[in-house]
This record gives sequence, structure tokens and C-alpha cells, in this order.
Amino acid sequence: FNVFRHEPIEPGKTKPLPYGRRDFYKIMLVVGDIHMNYADRVISVKKQALFFSNPLIPYNCENLERIETGYYCIFNPHFFHKFGDLNQYSVFQPGGNHVFELTDEQVEQITAIYKKMFDEINSDYIHKYDVLRNLVFELLHFGMKIQPAAKSDKQLINASQRISTLFLELLERQFPIDDTHQKINLRSASEFANQLNIHVNHLNRAVKETTQKTTTEIIAGRILQEAKILLKHSAWTVSEIAYALGFTEVTHFNNFFKKHVQLSPLKFRNS
Repeated sequence: FNVFRHEPIEPGKTKPLPYGRRDFYKIMLVVGDIHMNYADRVISVKKQALFFSNPLIPYNCENLERIETGYYCIFNPHFFHKFGDLNQYSVFQPGGNHVFELTDEQVEQITAIYKKMFDEINSDYIHKYDVLRNLVFELLHFGMKIQPAAKSDKQLINASQRISTLFLELLERQFPIDDTHQKINLRSASEFANQLNIHVNHLNRAVKETTQKTTTEIIAGRILQEAKILLKHSAWTVSEIAYALGFTEVTHFNNFFKKHVQLSPLKFRNS
């Protein structure tokens, strides 16, 4: 765990953070006009926002010189070992909201939490990391309370939800793809079912019950998302992207992409 303050950066002396997965969680308060490339979305922050990132989802931050002030803390999963599963919270889930615009009053409240973190990390208190974990939870719940209540209501976890969660975790573990020699291994419902040691019909029912989508739709949607990311944020050729995403022929990838986007991969890249 560590906590930092954003210092103003002179124009021309910074590069955007590299677009890729970090091996830590991050909660960041930003005051300034910036753009966040988050997975396959671009989120514009006009004034100030609270931002959550996790090791599974790639992102980068543009216009760093426009950050007037702010704070951020970083930590790895071991920091919360035996203290809860961070991935159960929507702000750290692939489909959740990760950027929250703030009022001036909310900025003051969050700033106070970060200042407590600085006080605590610099103290000699033997249990200071317990206090810091609690302060991280304060930030986490602060963000979740900003969301509509329907999105943050905790649902009863049943067998179908456990299976669905394991399936989604397996799917996400294959991404992001950082190297042209990397290739995803699980592409079909039956391959995921074999990995989870359950019958494919059991997996399909569980996923449909909890997400209202078919297993095939979710797999295709995630492959499409990664394809968009690689086309927009890498210099890889279409053939290299097709290979990395598990397509045996580039024409199969072209047909898949065009079916979902109504554009060829090259036209999408240049659009």
C-alpha cells in the first residue's frame, strides 16, 4: 500500500500513462480537465472525479498536465487478504462504473480521507495498516453510494451466481493481451465448462440466469471489446490481432468484427 499526491506537471514534460494492465488496484481523486481511456470507452472529466481501477482492466490517462491537484492510493490484492474480496464491489468489476464526477463538497470529504491516509502511513502506530484498510473501504463505499441504489444493492449469492462469477473471472484472466505472441485459449462455452469441471448446459443455465445473456454472447462481447482496444491503442496488424484473439484465419476475424460493428477492422481503426 502507498498513497501519493498529484503534483502539477509542466506541459510537454509528460507522456500519457501506458495503456495496459497494472498489477495493483488504484483509487484516484483528480481535479482537472482530463480524458480517461478505460477499456473501450473514453471518459471525459470536466472538473473533478473519483476514479477506480483494478488489475484486470486496461486504461490510460491523457492530458496529465491539466491535473490541478489530486491524490491517489495503490495497493495489491494481498493488502486485503482475509479482509474481504475486492472484486465483489461493483467499482472494481469489469461491467461496473469506475469514474464518478464529484461536487465541490464531495471533493472536500474525499480529500479529508486522503489526508488521514498520509497521517496514518507516516505514523509509528503498530496497527496503522488496519486503519489504512478502513480508509480504503471509506473511499470504496463513498464511490458506490454515488451510484444509483439499484446498481449497488447486494444480491444473495447462490450457486448460479458463483458459477457465473467464476466463468467471468476465467474470461477476464485472458485479457488484456500485451504481446503479439500471446493467444487466448478459452473461446467456447464448452472450453470454459471443462475448465470449471461442470457440464456445459449447467454453465449456460447459470450464466443466463444471472446475466440475462448467453455464454456465447458474453464471450463474443469480451473478444470484441479487446479487438476494439487493440485496433485503437496498438500498432499491431489485423492478422496479429486475429491470432491473439484465437481466430485461425484473419477472414474469420474480419467477418466476426463486421457482423458486430458493421465496419471492417481497418475501417474501425481509421474511423
